[in-house]
Order: sequence, then structure tokens, then C-alpha cells
Amino acid sequence: MADTSGRPSMYPTLLYADARAAIAQLTGALGFTELAVYESEDGTVLHAELTQGNGAVMLGSEGRGGAFAEAMRGAGPAGTYVVLADAADVDAHHRRAVEHGVEILMPPTDQDHGSRDYMARDAEGNIWSFGTYAPAIAP
Repeated sequence: MADTSGRPSMYPTLLYADARAAIAQLTGALGFTELAVYESEDGTVLHAELTQGNGAVMLGSEGRGGAFAEAMRGAGPAGTYVVLADAADVDAHHRRAVEHGVEILMPPTDQDHGSRDYMARDAEGNIWSFGTYAPAIAP
């Protein structure tokens, strides 16, 4: 296994028809932080990295060609789970999303396995779950 030097070892990777709008929604409404955005001369988002806690997501614009774009064509939306610190953070995060008009699929809910979660859909159909469940991964 590679040494990631404290960096996450997995990154959800998504393509958006309007990557600029996705970045605005994810940062403004869902609390992500813009780490890097690389654009072509015409403003197409070639690659972007957004962080949330110690995790990150990579995204870009659909329709630019290449192996990844070809593999993703017709793949549909993805679902990603983001761990928040505690139940109060889940409720505050949910309020922020609602204030920004994000489509909420499930309000904050206490789960049988001890987590508190809520679920939202972004403007292009990807499902984002935010909650307190953080599975222990053996080193």
C-alpha cells in the first residue's frame, strides 16, 4: 500500500455539465473548500479539487474527451458519504444546505447503527450524504 503522507487514499471523482455551478453549490451550500481549479483558456474546468474535513473530491467538466470522460459517459450520478464531527454539525450543515436551496432527500435522522445523517441531491443529480458514521479502517 502506498504511503499517502496523511492525504486521503480515495477521492470520489465526478464530471458535471456545469462544473463551475457545481463548485459554487458544493462550496456555498454544502461547506466544501476550493483547493484547486484548473481551467482551459475558454473557462472549461479541466480539474478541480474540493476538500471537506480530511477528505476531498475531484471534479471536472463533461464533454472534454479523454479516457475518464469516455468511461463516465452515461454512468449517471454518484453517491458520496462525508463524515462530520458530531450530531450538532450534521444539523448545522443541513440548515446551511436548506438555506441555499439544496434538494434534501432525507432530513437529519438518527440511524440504528448510531450515526446521525442527512442526504441531499446536487444540481446534477449526485447524492451527497453527510453524517457522523466513520468506519474504523485497520492500518
